[in-house]
Amino acid sequence: MEKEIKITTPFITLGQMLKEEGIIGTGGQAKWYLRENTVLVNQEHDDRRGRKLYPDYVIEVPGEGGFIIKSKSGK
Repeated sequence: MEKEIKITTPFITLGQMLKEEGIIGTGGQAKWYLRENTVLVNQEHDDRRGRKLYPDYVIEVPGEGGFIIKSKSGK
């Protein structure tokens, strides 16, 4: 079961999501973390910290589980 991440903006970046979920401590760690770990966005490997994540995107993080992006407005 994926953990829901509620956003109020049209998107969140992969680096921001990792930081907000406590997977990394600072935004600067995102580049290193994504180079060292296979993070899946919608079942495809992605190592771009600036990757835009929109509502209904599913992210799999090794050792952390799955996340799904949801809009707080319910859209």
